[in-house]
Amino acid sequence: MLNQTKRIVLRVPGSSANIGPGFDIIGIALPKYLELRITAQPLDTTAVAPNSFDCEITYEGHGADKVSKYVSENLITRTAVYVMKEHGFTKFPEKTSIHIVNNIPLGRGLGSSGAAVVAGVMFANEVGDLKLTVEQIRDYSLRIEGHPDNIAASLYGGLVVTVQKRPPHQRHVHADEDGIPSSEVLPEAPRVDTGFESPEEQYIMGISRRFTLSKELKAIVIIPSFEVSTAVARAALPKAYSESDATFNSSRASLLPTLLTELPLVPEDIYDCMQDRFHQPYRTSLIPGLTEILSSMTPKTHPGLCGICLSGAGPTILAFATKNFENIAKGILNGFSKNSIQCEWEVLEPTCTGAAVSRNSGSFESFIRTTGPKEKA
Repeated sequence: MLNQTKRIVLRVPGSSANIGPGFDIIGIALPKYLELRITAQPLDTTAVAPNSFDCEITYEGHGADKVSKYVSENLITRTAVYVMKEHGFTKFPEKTSIHIVNNIPLGRGLGSSGAAVVAGVMFANEVGDLKLTVEQIRDYSLRIEGHPDNIAASLYGGLVVTVQKRPPHQRHVHADEDGIPSSEVLPEAPRVDTGFESPEEQYIMGISRRFTLSKELKAIVIIPSFEVSTAVARAALPKAYSESDATFNSSRASLLPTLLTELPLVPEDIYDCMQDRFHQPYRTSLIPGLTEILSSMTPKTHPGLCGICLSGAGPTILAFATKNFENIAKGILNGFSKNSIQCEWEVLEPTCTGAAVSRNSGSFESFIRTTGPKEKA
């Protein structure tokens, strides 16, 4: 058990996933953060039941009126409890309280649930002194959240390509009756109790590589005023794809990371390699104006534009650009306004820093400084 009071701050960036043709593969970290301010004190065993996880939760920011403050329902604390149970704990080693500050919009395709899961695993690692490696944090997160592109981007920062591997009989720990991970429908509470599970046999869940985006590239994010349920967005996808569509996406996904990192940038090539046949064509009915936006916005019609795609399952639109940001944003906003959809927009510089921790009022330290994935420049 831990004996000293700790003050820990965890900071996890949001992300944009399904970049172009990289469905469930390619993600980038964005400077919209989920922050956990943790105060952990020695456990008062007289006040806590022997088999109870006790944690006071307060919350501010996006989703403050929706996200549960109960340990058994909040995605961050449910994740932490799951990881702690896997290490034999029946309660948090110390009585803890967390103040959550969330700057990531919920249900908009900006990685809010992926960031919450990564934060939950890190929370367990810190208060339980579990000494997990970054690979173990990634793999626990992948067991809980089914989107490796979001998880890897939030954990590692930068542009990350991830291949997910599944062990035999692997299941999500927060599955609801329809098999959809509760993390995909944040902030709804899971309907199935996790319960205790013995630690699974060690299994590497993913292979990740981080790339450094060209500094000339900025991310324009257009955030519509409505949400898209990931469960509904997933249901819109076909069960199988044709050989030609598979070749179309895989060839472009293979080349895209190089095009986004090399100089000089070639906007026409980036634009072509950000085309997709796996998910965007099937989600147009869920996002009014999407077809027109994707077909009308090109490097020729809007100089400075390099590529455009849905962010995650949407409805947020992500556009890579080097200049004329306001003009490009107006073009996308136009497509939405024709369908009476109001949006917010901003220009972001993708962050190379992933999940970070500050202990006892110290400076933030990237968790992957010495243990992250190999980086490609």
